Amino acid sequence: MTATKPSNPACPDGAPFRHELYPYRGEDQFLSGTLDYIHEALEADEAVVIAVPEDKTSLLRGELADEPAVTFVDATTGGPNPGRHIAAWSAWMNERAEGGRPVRGIGETAWRQARSAAHLSELRYHEWLMNRAFARSSTWSMLCPYDTADEDQNALLSLSRCHPQIHRDGQYTPNENYLTGDEYSFDALADPCDPFQELSYTHGDLAAIRSKVSQCATDAGVPEDRLAKLAVAVTEIATNSIRHGGGHGTLRTWAQDETFLCEFRDSGYIPDAVTGRIRPEANQVGGRGLWLAHQLCDLVEIRSTPHQGTTIRLHMDAPQR
Repeated sequence: MTATKPSNPACPDGAPFRHELYPYRGEDQFLSGTLDYIHEALEADEAVVIAVPEDKTSLLRGELADEPAVTFVDATTGGPNPGRHIAAWSAWMNERAEGGRPVRGIGETAWRQARSAAHLSELRYHEWLMNRAFARSSTWSMLCPYDTADEDQNALLSLSRCHPQIHRDGQYTPNENYLTGDEYSFDALADPCDPFQELSYTHGDLAAIRSKVSQCATDAGVPEDRLAKLAVAVTEIATNSIRHGGGHGTLRTWAQDETFLCEFRDSGYIPDAVTGRIRPEANQVGGRGLWLAHQLCDLVEIRSTPHQGTTIRLHMDAPQR
């Protein structure tokens, strides 16, 4: 039985992008819920895109054989940064939406493989931003399975707040725990790890910023082949900070848990939460700085409010030698 389609409280004008959390326990429940969702799509002549961990991919392939309307994609190809995921899903869905054909996605994140608390927090934020990024994608739907085997109710509640709908017993209903409105409840940024370096910057200081970050990153163990990528990301963020953040800011750098971090603080404000997560158009003027940072760094954390300004943290892996 298919439930009556509710309006999406995340979407302006009731746009019908459907974003469902599917809490399940064990392989049998995973298969029953996802296969019901897939077969419902196939009966409606909709395409399906599946990005789930390798063991779940094997389970579904065994049940679906060579169904041409179902496509499996490797969610790890974009790297560890959740800031790249919206662009990846947009590309996958657009490729299968020939002639306006509706497309359903099934995306299960490997939550237990999160690299750090910051990474886990950004994964949840990505789930919330999907509602903003695809608000007017009227022919797209997304099912997000979540294994509740560890019985961590706090983790389930945090993720539930990112999904306007919840999927149970083959039906989806509005999720009473969903965070409506425009404000996301961020986890607080952890304090820099001592010892950290600090530098105030303004117009004309780009060379000094690059030099400072390069030396600190080298000392922290960032591989040489990644220093050039970090330099590009740092240049883009510092330039934006000076240009849009009041003409000056503060840089901090430190190393923590085999990760090098550099943080930019200024008085500017980024009003669009999905800035940097959607691929810029070829003829677009500006707007590429955050996009490049997401592509080049292992994690990007952004906190921006009109009253407190903007903080951007760039993470780069620095494995111990």
